[in-house]
Amino acid sequence: MNPDFDAALLSRVEDAGLNASAPREQRWLDGWLVRTSPGKAKRARCVNAVSEGRLPLAQRLALCEEVFAAAGLPMIVRISPFTRPGALDGVLKAQGLRRFDDTRVMLRADLGSWEPEAMPAKVAIRPLGAEAFAQRVGTWRGSKLGEVDAHAQRLLFAPVPYRAFELQVDGVPAACAQVAVEHDIVGLYDVFTNHDFRDRGLARLLCSHLLGLALAQGARRAYLQVEADNAPARTIYRRLGFADAYAYHYRTNDPNVA
Repeated sequence: MNPDFDAALLSRVEDAGLNASAPREQRWLDGWLVRTSPGKAKRARCVNAVSEGRLPLAQRLALCEEVFAAAGLPMIVRISPFTRPGALDGVLKAQGLRRFDDTRVMLRADLGSWEPEAMPAKVAIRPLGAEAFAQRVGTWRGSKLGEVDAHAQRLLFAPVPYRAFELQVDGVPAACAQVAVEHDIVGLYDVFTNHDFRDRGLARLLCSHLLGLALAQGARRAYLQVEADNAPARTIYRRLGFADAYAYHYRTNDPNVA
């Protein structure tokens, strides 16, 4: 964890991220939050080991394996600075579960009096419904139909309301993103640019305007999650005032999970 940020604030950000990514397909298992959404987002189909629990670790892992097997999914375990027990990552590594998707949670601790960037001519931002947004993101990402449907359902029934938006250039969809505001914290999610419109600053422009909308809703700080090796996106977010707050990754024994 980045020591420049207050640990209590980072814990709140972790909670907000878990709330915003909650699918209907989840259950508690001896203090662990087990999610089995069939969607593409791994944060909605993994084990979040958020408390110590009482069962022996091996028994808990075996029970989780049964849950994922019943759902027809490989077991994935998310490892963060908040993972309990703290030795879990080492145990899984020793068992041969490979590590993948090194991710950074980036934070802007104070939105202050945020002023969105000026909107260029022929550029417009319009809201999208959950199903339309899931379809837009899924098409650009090449997601499977079942993954698109699962994404839409997760957004529709999320405990933290999402607001999704699309940026258009001359009426053509060019970028999209969504925000989830919980109290004074806003999360930026699913920021994506149409391949034909990349390297034109449109993702930054869209995020800038969404942060302004979130500020008007009462948000005073913002977070997002981005893969550690996505240098172009991380550069954009740094220009928006975000900094690395903490890291997380996943482990699985399935060689086909990516």
